[in-house]
Amino acid sequence: MSIMRINVGPIHPSTHGVLRLVVDVDGDTVVDVNTHIGFLHRGVEKLMETRMYMQNPSYTEKMDYVAPLAWDDLYVHAVEIAQGKEVKEAAQYARVILDEFQRIASHLLWLGTWCNDLGQMFTLFMWTFRERAEIIKFLEDISGSRMFYVNIRVGGLWKPLPKDFKERAYRLTDYIEEHISQYPEVLDKNPVFSERTKGIGKLKLEDAINMGAAGPTLRASGLEYDVRKAMPYYIYDKIKFNVPTRSEGDAYARYKVRFEEMRQSISIIRQALDNFPSNEDVVGMPIKLIGPQANPEPVLLSHELPRGEGIIYMIPDKQKPYRIYMRSPTYMNLSLLSHLAKGHKFADIFSILGSLDVIMAEIDK
Repeated sequence: MSIMRINVGPIHPSTHGVLRLVVDVDGDTVVDVNTHIGFLHRGVEKLMETRMYMQNPSYTEKMDYVAPLAWDDLYVHAVEIAQGKEVKEAAQYARVILDEFQRIASHLLWLGTWCNDLGQMFTLFMWTFRERAEIIKFLEDISGSRMFYVNIRVGGLWKPLPKDFKERAYRLTDYIEEHISQYPEVLDKNPVFSERTKGIGKLKLEDAINMGAAGPTLRASGLEYDVRKAMPYYIYDKIKFNVPTRSEGDAYARYKVRFEEMRQSISIIRQALDNFPSNEDVVGMPIKLIGPQANPEPVLLSHELPRGEGIIYMIPDKQKPYRIYMRSPTYMNLSLLSHLAKGHKFADIFSILGSLDVIMAEIDK
């Protein structure tokens, strides 16, 4: 055996961030992969412990710049629990709708860039960004910002919803559903796509559980676990939806799970719109907060983010978090790369890494 060591990154187009891979290969076969992270470390959690509660969403949103609303919502929800504040019913519906649109936008960006990583199907890249642009425009009109929304406030949202909110949301779901229905015709019947994804990076269910896989990566190995079902928050317990799973555990299965999740998100949005309280305000508290209730208990809270289960553990203080820890689902999924890549060809690393959908800013924090 003659081992060659290859450095990939930390600046590489297919790592989608500052990630360095040290790959040992025997010929073209991967023997081992070591991931080197930390190039984007900012000390976010320690910074948040020095800021007042509602100064922190700008930090949490930049952890996942592809789905910033998701971490924003999780953090503010944790603050609400610490303060003992109720979220208005209409605001719960609105948050679910916005979160699911954000989930679709995240999956669309992932799918388009992944197809690009595989060196083919630039058509899919253009299609997914076309659909995503419509969602981003919708979220921008609601929050006033195109990328970092900072739209969640204690008890509700930053400002009232537009008068045509429901009408536009219905139209947007119809638009997305119509266009994504064309994707399988292009992807599933493409022999090159099948060869680059089927049987590549297989993750057994037992390994997925033992190694802490999260989100679509976990569900693609066969475990039907979704925080929205297992520990419902907001109005998810009032909505009927399925948790997509596959048994193959390969890169193709991870694609199919995310694609079906987009369809389920469309169904969730429509149900929430159908039952949306019409006469209730969604505006939350002003940004200046007194602080949590007297002697608050530590808060442990999970949400189902686009990439998996995000967890916040926070010890509240009067004006700011005394301690805060955030568990990133992509950190857990990136740790699988070495296990999944061994025995595959060097080019398969990028199919496997792309199928994990990692965000380096969320991993490094």
